[in-house]
Amino acid sequence: MAPVGQLTQPTARLDALARARQRAALLPDCLAEARRVANTVIAGWHGRRKRGIGETFWQFRPYVDGESLSRIDWRRSARDDNLYVRDREWEAAHTIWLWADRSPSMLFKSDTAMVGKESRALVLLLALAEILARSGERIGCPGVMEPVASRNAAERLALALSHAPAETGLPDLSQIGRMSDVVLISDFLDEADAMETSIGPAAKRGIRGHVIEICDPAEEVFPYAGRTEFRDPETGQKLVAGRAETVAEDYRRAWLARRETMAQSVRRLGWSYLPHRTDRLASEALAAAHGRLSGIPAARKVVST
Repeated sequence: MAPVGQLTQPTARLDALARARQRAALLPDCLAEARRVANTVIAGWHGRRKRGIGETFWQFRPYVDGESLSRIDWRRSARDDNLYVRDREWEAAHTIWLWADRSPSMLFKSDTAMVGKESRALVLLLALAEILARSGERIGCPGVMEPVASRNAAERLALALSHAPAETGLPDLSQIGRMSDVVLISDFLDEADAMETSIGPAAKRGIRGHVIEICDPAEEVFPYAGRTEFRDPETGQKLVAGRAETVAEDYRRAWLARRETMAQSVRRLGWSYLPHRTDRLASEALAAAHGRLSGIPAARKVVST
């Protein structure tokens, strides 16, 4: 049988950025506007400096009787005879961490797909960064780029990714602050419990998450017949099937069962789950992800997008 798929070369980050901006242009600048309006009402005058929930140091002020002792900054208080509290500045901008898998399995592309999985994941990642940056959000990438609030955040992320080594496995989310959003884009072909082990602690800390599973249509429908050699792009292990079509039904059932298990695990933790095939338009997944970040509930039925 003729080859059905092959491994592609890693996508040039700036090429992916150009395609991402084309996709982002299809969506309005409305993401996070509802949240921003709500923050404006709570904060009073939008943009006015005041203390509140945030990570940026604002000022030291004298301790007031009745406040929790845990708020006292003992190092500053040791300088004189007064007690001081460290105030942080109110931050209306939200922090959203975006991550795309760049492991070897993501380089697979079949003849039935528009693009490889890695290319599609990067376009979605950078398109989301472009839209979020237009709305004034702080954009970061675990292990690659600290959060920035900048109109050119997508370009900065693309450049940071071009210098970052490709790593296997899900990112470390332990240092991400509470009340942030995390978007993970991958084929999620790791062990079944790897997902819950990675995102479980983050979900318990109050971090909202969104999982986008990227798959090639050949991975889902298994269009192989006759003598077929399968090779793991990460380990190099090979498996030869004399008549691949005889295991097609069992494979498809196992694939769908794996997806259903993963989706249930993700949703049980309060995160959203979105499957996307690379023979579909990137704009479809981008619009759906936009809705998840905007707070639109995800459909409960697991289907291919």
